[in-house]
Amino acid sequence: MIRWCVALFLLAQSAFAQVAVDPARTAVKDGWWTLEVALGLAAITPYRAFTLDDPRRLVVDFEGVSFDGLTPGDILSGDRAMAVRFGPLRPGWSRMVVDLAEPLVITEAGMVTVPDGADLRIVLARATEAEFAAAAGAPPDPGWDVVTGFDPQAAARLADSEDFVVVIDPGHGGIDPGAIQGGIKEADLMLIMAAELAVMLNGLDGVSAVMTRETDTFVPLSARLTFARQVGADLFLSIHADALEEDEARGATVYTLSADGGDAAAQRIVERHERGDLLAGVDLNAASDRVATALMDLARAETGPAGRRFADALVASMRTEGVRLNARPRREGQFAVLTAADFPSVLIEAGFLSNAEDRAVLATAEGRARIARAIRDTVALMAR
Repeated sequence: MIRWCVALFLLAQSAFAQVAVDPARTAVKDGWWTLEVALGLAAITPYRAFTLDDPRRLVVDFEGVSFDGLTPGDILSGDRAMAVRFGPLRPGWSRMVVDLAEPLVITEAGMVTVPDGADLRIVLARATEAEFAAAAGAPPDPGWDVVTGFDPQAAARLADSEDFVVVIDPGHGGIDPGAIQGGIKEADLMLIMAAELAVMLNGLDGVSAVMTRETDTFVPLSARLTFARQVGADLFLSIHADALEEDEARGATVYTLSADGGDAAAQRIVERHERGDLLAGVDLNAASDRVATALMDLARAETGPAGRRFADALVASMRTEGVRLNARPRREGQFAVLTAADFPSVLIEAGFLSNAEDRAVLATAEGRARIARAIRDTVALMAR
Protein backbone atom coordinates (compact mmCIF):
# COMPACT_ATOMS: atom_id res chain seq x y z
CA MET A 1 0.00 0.00 0.00
CA ILE A 2 1.10 3.56 -0.66
CA ARG A 3 0.79 5.45 2.64
CA TRP A 4 1.27 8.81 1.01
CA CYS A 5 3.04 10.11 -2.03
CA VAL A 6 4.86 13.32 -2.83
CA ALA A 7 5.89 14.51 -6.25
CA LEU A 8 8.38 17.35 -6.42
CA PHE A 9 9.45 18.69 -9.77
CA LEU A 10 12.55 20.86 -9.92
CA LEU A 11 11.00 23.32 -12.27
CA ALA A 12 11.87 26.99 -11.73
CA GLN A 13 8.67 28.88 -11.01
CA SER A 14 7.50 31.35 -8.42
CA ALA A 15 5.85 29.97 -5.30
CA PHE A 16 2.99 32.38 -5.89
CA ALA A 17 2.59 31.77 -9.63
CA GLN A 18 -0.98 30.88 -10.53
CA VAL A 19 -1.32 27.55 -12.32
CA ALA A 20 -4.79 27.31 -13.81
CA VAL A 21 -6.96 24.18 -13.80
CA ASP A 22 -8.65 23.14 -17.04
CA PRO A 23 -12.22 21.96 -16.25
CA ALA A 24 -12.37 19.97 -19.50
CA ARG A 25 -9.46 17.79 -18.35
CA THR A 26 -10.58 17.55 -14.73
CA ALA A 27 -12.84 14.89 -13.21
CA VAL A 28 -13.49 12.88 -10.05
CA LYS A 29 -15.27 9.72 -11.22
CA ASP A 30 -15.74 6.02 -10.64
CA GLY A 31 -13.56 3.56 -12.49
CA TRP A 32 -13.73 -0.25 -12.55
CA TRP A 33 -13.66 -0.93 -8.78
CA THR A 34 -11.64 2.28 -8.41
CA LEU A 35 -11.97 6.03 -7.97
CA GLU A 36 -10.07 8.10 -10.50
CA VAL A 37 -9.07 11.72 -9.92
CA ALA A 38 -7.78 13.63 -12.94
CA LEU A 39 -6.68 17.27 -13.00
CA GLY A 40 -5.62 19.18 -16.06
CA LEU A 41 -3.08 21.84 -15.10
CA ALA A 42 -1.51 24.66 -17.09
CA ALA A 43 1.98 23.59 -15.93
CA ILE A 44 3.79 20.96 -13.90
CA THR A 45 3.78 21.95 -10.24
CA PRO A 46 4.75 20.29 -6.94
CA TYR A 47 1.96 18.33 -5.26
CA ARG A 48 1.37 15.73 -2.58
CA ALA A 49 -1.52 13.30 -2.03
CA PHE A 50 -2.57 11.32 1.03
CA THR A 51 -5.67 9.92 2.75
CA LEU A 52 -7.13 10.61 6.21
CA ASP A 53 -9.59 8.58 8.25
CA ASP A 54 -12.67 9.36 10.34
CA PRO A 55 -14.16 10.54 8.07
CA ARG A 56 -12.43 9.00 5.07
CA ARG A 57 -11.04 11.55 2.61
CA LEU A 58 -8.39 12.08 -0.03
CA VAL A 59 -6.29 15.22 0.33
CA VAL A 60 -4.21 16.71 -2.49
CA ASP A 61 -2.02 19.79 -1.97
CA PHE A 62 -0.66 21.88 -4.84
CA GLU A 63 1.86 24.68 -5.11
CA GLY A 64 0.59 27.72 -7.00
CA VAL A 65 -2.65 26.19 -8.31
CA SER A 66 -5.75 28.38 -8.67
CA PHE A 67 -9.16 26.71 -8.77
CA ASP A 68 -10.91 29.85 -10.03
CA GLY A 69 -13.74 28.97 -12.38
CA LEU A 70 -13.96 25.34 -11.27
CA THR A 71 -17.24 24.09 -9.76
CA PRO A 72 -17.37 20.85 -7.74
CA GLY A 73 -20.65 19.79 -9.36
CA ASP A 74 -19.11 19.98 -12.83
CA ILE A 75 -16.30 17.50 -12.09
CA LEU A 76 -17.87 15.04 -9.62
CA SER A 77 -19.70 11.91 -10.75
CA GLY A 78 -20.22 8.35 -9.54
CA ASP A 79 -20.81 6.88 -6.11
CA ARG A 80 -17.35 6.41 -4.57
CA ALA A 81 -16.80 10.14 -3.89
CA MET A 82 -19.49 11.96 -1.93
CA ALA A 83 -18.17 15.52 -2.27
CA VAL A 84 -15.18 17.54 -3.41
CA ARG A 85 -13.98 20.98 -2.31
CA PHE A 86 -10.94 23.09 -3.07
CA GLY A 87 -9.41 26.47 -2.34
CA PRO A 88 -6.39 28.32 -0.88
CA LEU A 89 -4.57 26.59 1.95
CA ARG A 90 -1.68 28.88 2.85
CA PRO A 91 0.32 31.47 0.88
CA GLY A 92 1.39 29.86 -2.38
CA TRP A 93 -0.48 26.58 -1.77
CA SER A 94 -3.99 25.26 -2.40
CA ARG A 95 -5.80 22.08 -1.41
CA MET A 96 -8.41 19.71 -2.81
CA VAL A 97 -10.33 17.37 -0.50
CA VAL A 98 -12.45 14.46 -1.76
CA ASP A 99 -14.86 12.81 0.70
CA LEU A 100 -14.78 9.04 0.17
CA ALA A 101 -17.91 6.88 0.40
CA GLU A 102 -15.92 3.71 1.11
CA PRO A 103 -12.38 2.61 2.06
CA LEU A 104 -10.08 3.42 -0.87
CA VAL A 105 -6.29 3.56 -0.88
CA ILE A 106 -3.96 5.31 -3.32
CA THR A 107 -2.44 2.85 -5.76
CA GLU A 108 -1.28 5.22 -8.50
CA ALA A 109 -0.31 8.90 -8.49
CA GLY A 110 1.62 10.73 -11.17
CA MET A 111 1.89 13.93 -13.17
CA VAL A 112 2.89 13.94 -16.82
CA THR A 113 3.57 16.67 -19.35
CA VAL A 114 0.96 17.12 -22.10
CA PRO A 115 0.71 19.71 -24.92
CA ASP A 116 -1.59 21.91 -22.82
CA GLY A 117 0.51 21.73 -19.64
CA ALA A 118 0.40 18.78 -17.26
CA ASP A 119 -2.06 16.09 -16.22
CA LEU A 120 -2.24 14.68 -12.70
CA ARG A 121 -3.85 11.25 -12.30
CA ILE A 122 -4.57 9.60 -8.96
CA VAL A 123 -6.18 6.16 -8.72
CA LEU A 124 -7.65 4.77 -5.52
CA ALA A 125 -8.59 1.11 -5.20
CA ARG A 126 -11.04 -0.59 -2.86
CA ALA A 127 -9.65 -1.80 0.47
CA THR A 128 -10.78 -3.14 3.81
CA GLU A 129 -11.38 -0.75 6.70
CA ALA A 130 -8.20 -2.05 8.36
CA GLU A 131 -6.15 -1.53 5.20
CA PHE A 132 -7.49 2.01 4.82
CA ALA A 133 -6.75 2.88 8.45
CA ALA A 134 -3.22 1.53 8.13
CA ALA A 135 -2.55 3.53 4.96
CA ALA A 136 -4.14 6.80 6.15
CA GLY A 137 -2.11 9.65 7.60
CA ALA A 138 -0.67 13.03 6.69
CA PRO A 139 2.98 13.26 5.64
CA PRO A 140 5.34 15.01 8.07
CA ASP A 141 5.01 18.78 7.91
CA PRO A 142 7.16 20.41 10.62
CA GLY A 143 6.08 23.93 9.66
CA TRP A 144 2.34 23.28 9.82
CA ASP A 145 1.78 25.21 13.05
CA VAL A 146 3.71 28.28 11.88
CA VAL A 147 1.50 31.07 10.62
CA THR A 148 3.38 32.19 7.55
CA GLY A 149 3.27 35.84 6.67
CA PHE A 150 4.11 37.18 10.15
CA ASP A 151 7.78 37.79 10.87
CA PRO A 152 8.95 35.68 13.86
CA GLN A 153 11.26 38.52 14.92
CA ALA A 154 8.34 40.95 14.87
CA ALA A 155 6.36 38.46 16.98
CA ALA A 156 9.19 38.29 19.51
CA ARG A 157 9.44 42.10 19.68
CA LEU A 158 5.71 42.34 20.28
CA ALA A 159 5.85 39.68 22.98
CA ASP A 160 8.64 41.60 24.74
CA SER A 161 6.91 44.98 24.50
CA GLU A 162 4.93 46.69 27.24
CA ASP A 163 1.89 46.99 24.96
CA PHE A 164 -1.43 45.31 25.65
CA VAL A 165 -1.49 42.83 22.75
CA VAL A 166 -4.85 41.94 21.22
CA VAL A 167 -4.93 39.04 18.75
CA ILE A 168 -7.85 39.31 16.33
CA ASP A 169 -8.77 35.99 14.78
CA PRO A 170 -10.92 36.31 11.61
CA GLY A 171 -12.82 33.04 11.44
CA HIS A 172 -12.32 30.50 8.64
CA GLY A 173 -10.32 31.33 5.49
CA GLY A 174 -8.93 29.69 2.38
CA ILE A 175 -10.40 26.26 1.74
CA ASP A 176 -12.73 26.82 4.72
CA PRO A 177 -15.05 29.68 3.61
CA GLY A 178 -17.39 29.44 6.60
CA ALA A 179 -21.01 30.45 6.07
CA ILE A 180 -22.07 31.64 2.62
CA GLN A 181 -25.36 33.52 2.35
CA GLY A 182 -26.70 36.16 -0.01
CA GLY A 183 -23.45 36.34 -1.95
CA ILE A 184 -21.44 37.05 1.23
CA LYS A 185 -18.72 34.64 2.40
CA GLU A 186 -18.06 34.63 6.14
CA ALA A 187 -14.29 34.25 5.73
CA ASP A 188 -14.08 37.34 3.50
CA LEU A 189 -16.40 39.46 5.64
CA MET A 190 -14.58 38.61 8.86
CA LEU A 191 -11.23 39.48 7.27
CA ILE A 192 -12.58 42.93 6.38
CA MET A 193 -14.05 43.38 9.84
CA ALA A 194 -10.83 42.25 11.54
CA ALA A 195 -8.75 44.73 9.52
CA GLU A 196 -11.15 47.56 10.41
CA LEU A 197 -11.06 46.57 14.09
CA ALA A 198 -7.25 46.38 14.08
CA VAL A 199 -7.03 49.96 12.84
CA MET A 200 -9.32 51.12 15.69
CA LEU A 201 -7.44 49.19 18.37
CA ASN A 202 -4.03 50.33 17.14
CA GLY A 203 -5.28 53.88 17.63
CA LEU A 204 -5.39 53.30 21.40
CA ASP A 205 -2.31 54.27 23.40
CA GLY A 206 -0.42 51.23 24.62
CA VAL A 207 -2.46 48.74 22.58
CA SER A 208 -1.16 46.64 19.68
CA ALA A 209 -3.53 44.58 17.57
CA VAL A 210 -2.44 41.79 15.20
CA MET A 211 -4.42 39.33 13.08
CA THR A 212 -4.01 35.55 12.84
CA ARG A 213 -4.45 35.87 9.07
CA GLU A 214 -4.30 38.86 6.75
CA THR A 215 -5.24 37.08 3.53
CA ASP A 216 -7.74 34.48 2.37
CA THR A 217 -5.69 31.54 3.62
CA PHE A 218 -6.50 28.56 5.83
CA VAL A 219 -5.07 28.59 9.36
CA PRO A 220 -5.68 25.50 11.56
CA LEU A 221 -7.31 26.15 14.91
CA SER A 222 -4.25 25.03 16.88
CA ALA A 223 -2.02 27.34 14.82
CA ARG A 224 -4.18 30.34 15.73
CA LEU A 225 -3.49 29.75 19.42
CA THR A 226 0.20 29.07 18.77
CA PHE A 227 0.41 32.42 16.97
CA ALA A 228 -1.27 34.17 19.93
CA ARG A 229 1.41 32.76 22.23
CA GLN A 230 4.20 33.80 19.87
CA VAL A 231 3.11 37.46 20.06
CA GLY A 232 2.43 37.38 23.81
CA ALA A 233 -1.35 37.88 23.60
CA ASP A 234 -3.09 39.64 26.46
CA LEU A 235 -6.48 39.06 24.83
CA PHE A 236 -7.69 36.77 22.03
CA LEU A 237 -10.79 37.75 20.01
CA SER A 238 -12.21 35.29 17.47
CA ILE A 239 -14.83 36.87 15.21
CA HIS A 240 -17.49 35.09 13.17
CA ALA A 241 -20.88 35.57 11.49
CA ASP A 242 -22.66 32.24 11.34
CA ALA A 243 -25.61 30.90 9.36
CA LEU A 244 -28.24 28.56 10.75
CA GLU A 245 -31.02 26.71 9.00
CA GLU A 246 -33.71 28.96 10.45
CA ASP A 247 -33.48 32.67 9.66
CA GLU A 248 -35.07 33.66 13.00
CA ALA A 249 -31.63 33.50 14.65
CA ARG A 250 -30.36 37.07 14.71
CA GLY A 251 -28.11 39.52 16.48
CA ALA A 252 -24.63 39.52 17.99
CA THR A 253 -23.58 37.00 20.64
CA VAL A 254 -20.47 36.87 22.81
CA TYR A 255 -19.14 33.48 23.90
CA THR A 256 -16.72 32.37 26.58
CA LEU A 257 -15.53 28.82 27.31
CA SER A 258 -18.04 26.53 29.04
CA ALA A 259 -17.19 23.76 31.46
CA ASP A 260 -19.50 21.46 29.49
CA GLY A 261 -20.78 21.53 25.92
CA GLY A 262 -23.04 24.53 26.45
CA ASP A 263 -26.63 24.62 25.19
CA ALA A 264 -27.85 23.00 21.99
CA ALA A 265 -27.64 26.21 19.94
CA ALA A 266 -24.05 26.80 21.07
CA GLN A 267 -23.11 23.22 20.25
CA ARG A 268 -24.48 23.55 16.70
CA ILE A 269 -22.42 26.68 16.14
CA VAL A 270 -19.31 25.00 17.59
CA GLU A 271 -19.73 22.13 15.13
CA ARG A 272 -20.17 24.50 12.18
CA HIS A 273 -17.11 26.58 13.04
CA GLU A 274 -14.80 23.70 13.84
CA ARG A 275 -15.57 21.47 10.87
CA GLY A 276 -13.19 23.68 8.86
CA ASP A 277 -10.10 21.83 10.10
CA LEU A 278 -11.74 18.52 9.30
CA LEU A 279 -12.96 19.54 5.83
CA ALA A 280 -9.56 21.00 5.00
CA GLY A 281 -7.97 17.63 5.63
CA VAL A 282 -6.26 18.42 8.93
CA ASP A 283 -5.65 15.33 11.02
CA LEU A 284 -7.26 16.49 14.25
CA ASN A 285 -5.90 13.51 16.17
CA ALA A 286 -2.41 14.90 15.67
CA ALA A 287 -3.33 18.49 16.63
CA SER A 288 -2.32 19.53 20.12
CA ASP A 289 -1.96 22.78 21.94
CA ARG A 290 1.43 23.28 23.53
CA VAL A 291 0.43 23.97 27.09
CA ALA A 292 1.24 21.59 29.93
CA THR A 293 -2.08 20.10 31.02
CA ALA A 294 -1.18 20.32 34.69
CA LEU A 295 -0.85 24.11 34.46
CA MET A 296 -3.99 24.82 32.43
CA ASP A 297 -6.56 24.85 35.24
CA LEU A 298 -4.25 26.94 37.39
CA ALA A 299 -3.80 29.52 34.64
CA ARG A 300 -7.53 29.58 33.85
CA ALA A 301 -8.24 30.58 37.42
CA GLU A 302 -7.07 34.03 36.30
CA THR A 303 -7.66 34.13 32.55
CA GLY A 304 -11.11 32.50 32.64
CA PRO A 305 -12.73 35.17 34.87
CA ALA A 306 -10.92 37.91 32.91
CA GLY A 307 -12.46 36.62 29.69
CA ARG A 308 -15.91 36.51 31.24
CA ARG A 309 -15.56 40.05 32.58
CA PHE A 310 -14.52 41.26 29.14
CA ALA A 311 -17.47 39.46 27.52
CA ASP A 312 -19.97 40.95 29.99
CA ALA A 313 -18.56 44.44 29.50
CA LEU A 314 -18.58 43.99 25.71
CA VAL A 315 -22.29 43.14 25.66
CA ALA A 316 -22.99 46.28 27.69
CA SER A 317 -20.85 48.36 25.31
CA MET A 318 -22.65 46.85 22.30
CA ARG A 319 -25.98 47.94 23.78
CA THR A 320 -24.62 51.46 24.19
CA GLU A 321 -23.50 51.48 20.53
CA GLY A 322 -26.88 50.26 19.30
CA VAL A 323 -25.59 46.91 18.02
CA ARG A 324 -28.28 44.37 17.11
CA LEU A 325 -28.05 41.78 19.88
CA ASN A 326 -29.29 38.23 20.13
CA ALA A 327 -32.08 37.49 22.61
CA ARG A 328 -29.36 35.80 24.69
CA PRO A 329 -26.24 37.82 23.88
CA ARG A 330 -24.01 36.12 26.50
CA ARG A 331 -23.42 32.42 26.01
CA GLU A 332 -20.85 29.72 26.64
CA GLY A 333 -19.53 26.99 24.34
CA GLN A 334 -16.73 24.48 23.87
CA PHE A 335 -14.90 26.30 21.06
CA ALA A 336 -11.35 25.13 20.46
CA VAL A 337 -10.09 28.72 20.09
CA LEU A 338 -11.29 29.47 23.64
CA THR A 339 -9.34 26.65 25.30
CA ALA A 340 -6.03 28.48 25.83
CA ALA A 341 -5.26 28.89 29.50
CA ASP A 342 -2.60 31.58 29.30
CA PHE A 343 -4.68 34.52 27.99
CA PRO A 344 -8.35 35.56 28.17
CA SER A 345 -10.27 34.62 25.04
CA VAL A 346 -13.71 35.48 23.67
CA LEU A 347 -15.58 34.44 20.53
CA ILE A 348 -17.83 37.07 18.97
CA GLU A 349 -20.68 36.16 16.65
CA ALA A 350 -21.21 39.53 14.94
CA GLY A 351 -24.57 38.32 13.64
CA PHE A 352 -26.14 35.67 11.44
CA LEU A 353 -25.61 35.72 7.70
CA SER A 354 -28.71 33.54 7.44
CA ASN A 355 -30.76 36.51 8.69
CA ALA A 356 -31.38 39.09 5.95
CA GLU A 357 -31.37 42.05 8.36
CA ASP A 358 -28.14 40.98 10.07
CA ARG A 359 -26.57 40.38 6.67
CA ALA A 360 -27.54 43.85 5.48
CA VAL A 361 -26.09 45.47 8.61
CA LEU A 362 -22.80 43.57 8.45
CA ALA A 363 -22.41 44.39 4.76
CA THR A 364 -22.09 48.09 5.65
CA ALA A 365 -19.02 49.81 7.08
CA GLU A 366 -21.14 51.57 9.72
CA GLY A 367 -22.82 48.35 10.81
CA ARG A 368 -19.41 46.76 11.39
CA ALA A 369 -18.07 49.96 12.96
CA ARG A 370 -20.67 49.83 15.75
CA ILE A 371 -19.34 46.45 16.80
CA ALA A 372 -15.72 47.57 16.39
CA ARG A 373 -16.30 50.68 18.54
CA ALA A 374 -17.87 48.55 21.27
CA ILE A 375 -14.85 46.22 21.20
CA ARG A 376 -12.42 49.17 21.18
CA ASP A 377 -14.06 50.78 24.21
CA THR A 378 -14.07 47.50 26.13
CA VAL A 379 -10.41 46.84 25.29
CA ALA A 380 -9.55 50.36 26.45
CA LEU A 381 -11.06 49.57 29.86
CA MET A 382 -9.28 46.23 30.12
CA ALA A 383 -5.91 47.63 29.04
CA ARG A 384 -5.79 50.29 31.76
